[in-house]
Amino acid sequence: MSFQQQFKCVLPNGIHARPASLLESVCNPYYCDISLHNLRNGNVGNAKSMLSLVGTDTLLNDEFVLMFEGEDSQTAMLALTQFMNERFPYCDDDITPVEVQRSVPIPQSLSRHQPFLLRGKSLVNGIAKGKLVASSEADLSLFLNCSSDQGKPSFQQVHKAVVAELEAEKLQASGKESEILAAHLSILQDREFLEYIEEQLVHQPIAHAILAALESFKAMLERSNSQYLRERVLDIKDVALRLLVNAYPNVNIEQQSQLSEATILLASELTPSQFLALDKRYLKGLVLSDAGSTSHTVILARAFDIPTLVNVDYELCHAELNSEVYLDCLLGVVAIKADDNVSVYFERALKLQQQQKQRFSEHTDKLAMTTDGHEVEIAANIACSIEVAPAIKGGAQGVGLFRTEMLFMDRSEAPSEQCQYQEYREALIAAQGKPVIIRTMDIGGDKPLDYLNLPKETNPFLGYRAVRIYPQFLELFHSQLRAILRAACHGAAKIMIPMVHNVEEIRWVKQQISLVEKQLKEAGLEYNNSVPLGIMVEVPATVFIIDKLAHEVEFFSIGSNDMTQYLLAVDRDNDAVSSLYNSLSPAFLRMLGQITLVAKQYGRWVGMCGELAADPKILPLLVGAGLDELSMSSPNIAKTKQQIAGLSFIECEALYQQACECSTRAEIEKLLSDAESEKTALPLLDEACVFTQLDVINKEEAIQALVGNIGVLGRSQNALLLEEDIWAREEIFSTGLGNGFAIPHTKSDNIEHSTISIAHLDHAINWHSDSGDVDFIIMLTLNKAHSDQHMQIFSKLARKLIHEDFRGQLKAATEPSKIITILQNELFSS
Repeated sequence: MSFQQQFKCVLPNGIHARPASLLESVCNPYYCDISLHNLRNGNVGNAKSMLSLVGTDTLLNDEFVLMFEGEDSQTAMLALTQFMNERFPYCDDDITPVEVQRSVPIPQSLSRHQPFLLRGKSLVNGIAKGKLVASSEADLSLFLNCSSDQGKPSFQQVHKAVVAELEAEKLQASGKESEILAAHLSILQDREFLEYIEEQLVHQPIAHAILAALESFKAMLERSNSQYLRERVLDIKDVALRLLVNAYPNVNIEQQSQLSEATILLASELTPSQFLALDKRYLKGLVLSDAGSTSHTVILARAFDIPTLVNVDYELCHAELNSEVYLDCLLGVVAIKADDNVSVYFERALKLQQQQKQRFSEHTDKLAMTTDGHEVEIAANIACSIEVAPAIKGGAQGVGLFRTEMLFMDRSEAPSEQCQYQEYREALIAAQGKPVIIRTMDIGGDKPLDYLNLPKETNPFLGYRAVRIYPQFLELFHSQLRAILRAACHGAAKIMIPMVHNVEEIRWVKQQISLVEKQLKEAGLEYNNSVPLGIMVEVPATVFIIDKLAHEVEFFSIGSNDMTQYLLAVDRDNDAVSSLYNSLSPAFLRMLGQITLVAKQYGRWVGMCGELAADPKILPLLVGAGLDELSMSSPNIAKTKQQIAGLSFIECEALYQQACECSTRAEIEKLLSDAESEKTALPLLDEACVFTQLDVINKEEAIQALVGNIGVLGRSQNALLLEEDIWAREEIFSTGLGNGFAIPHTKSDNIEHSTISIAHLDHAINWHSDSGDVDFIIMLTLNKAHSDQHMQIFSKLARKLIHEDFRGQLKAATEPSKIITILQNELFSS
């Protein structure tokens, strides 16, 4: 008996591992054979095998047929039809690739030295230097010499050992590492993969059978039109290698994992296991000839902050093995055969990068304190425990938002209580006693989980999500609460409930916490019975009952993304109205004041954990509104602390009150713009922009150093483009004036704070000018808005430099302050 039913794939990423795994799990209980026939490409796959389904290369909008043959085929067809219509379309969401870094033009301070640059695509930013070392790709053909399995463990024993090995590693892992190991376990237990190997074992040894399976599935995936699916080949190879190494421990597979010096690792491909085995103390960068933005190895590199460049010509790189190279992922290049001039450029770039980090690090361990002594806590938003330690190291005063729903996603079933306990415990220990606000699972709605079988909704953002689903999935909620309360014995945990909109919901949650505490007590398990409870303020209704809620909870945290969306009734993902999504509306700002005013009357703490918290433009208003904490992504923490250190709380309060009186968004933006230009404009002359003994070897390095310093000081957000503006002026004619002086200059959109930079050089350099060498540089980089000022300063300075006594005063000055005084008196005194 056979049946068939036709469907259309509506999944944005096609049938890749996650939906294939789900489809496989639905098909497996039936006795009949079930196969998927892709009508676009003719591929056929066993629907009871995740790998086989992936191999059908079924993409978005592909028509396909499910065929059922066997005793219960009709029952299976009816069940699968219901599943495909009701659940399958919602079992996946967009896969977020690692963001591809935008490359910038090669600056002339480098290109003028004609460097040997190999270009690639930057996937993790940063500049690094190290010895180029090739990752010795495992030569799997060595296992083909294993022609006999006599005296060897059986494949079943090998398979069992590798499963145990992966499960043990997964137990110790967290975050992305844990997710990737889970994916490898799924491949290892795939029915089709195992059946293929078993078939091969009838007439050949284990090694040949595993390699045959690898080649078969590799060929299948490489035929896919989906880059994501092609990138899964490396995961299958990783699993096959584990099986082979376990079966034949005496086969010497050389793998590069022992690093002893600063290393840029070159690989045509690098499996996740190989990456994890590398010593991160010495791994400074990765150069991969073949890896995509969704590659598991690249995702791990981002987690470990290893600069990574992909799609580089492997052969050209390989010819430079064991030599020192520079990796610049901002420019998207590997510099090989670096001569002295090129080395000088990159050494200067590394120094500037270090200065930038140092500048931010000056605020890392400081409190975020305004000039008049008002403190705002700065915390981190995280999705897994592995992010906590780097966040704390980067200056976070705690975790303001732990998005626990990430633990529940990319799985075929919910994580166990023990799994969650381990994750929360690791986060709390890593936080070193600092508070960690654990938001209970915000799933459902736009974050569906296939194993919960939640209904399809017309408007998921207004639907069945977060606290609203907890009563239906009570054991799941209890499991999470138990895990948090147990983990809370290891640190300063707080519990935050999402999407609360009335008092009844939070009272119900408190009842559940009491029930869970009773369960833990009866079980004799250690737990913390005084974990502070708070809510996300993201539904406008809560603003009007914040006084009532203040009697029920101990803190509030404003979710600015959803609150803006709900308050303005704007779907930020809808292109037709997304332009209306803006938190600078008078309504949103007034609402902030209402929340903080009432909450403080009841002694309650108020934070903000949306993306808005890291917006430097709006920061003065958030401080002025009286928020106690701002939580953001880790890279923004030190920068935000630095900005707060330059604000006055009294002025922020006044600015906030003025903004609340504005009628339109445009008025608020003008108010902020005027305040920025009045209050934060840095002086033209600053000792930090004066070098009295700058050691540079040529004109290129001099300009790189001066413009780079402007970038480090935050006067320009795009120093590389500012440098191009300087060089564009130099190409018209050299700015050497004679008598050892040069005045490079530009009026540019690429500088926020007009600056006069001064450098008295250790020795004269060739300025490529008819006026001779230069040992004193005065560089004018003025914003285009100050174009009149530009000409006035340039003309006045050029006239002054005609006079020998003025030149003599400048060259005789040995302190930056003295040089500034001279210029201030001569250029700006009336």
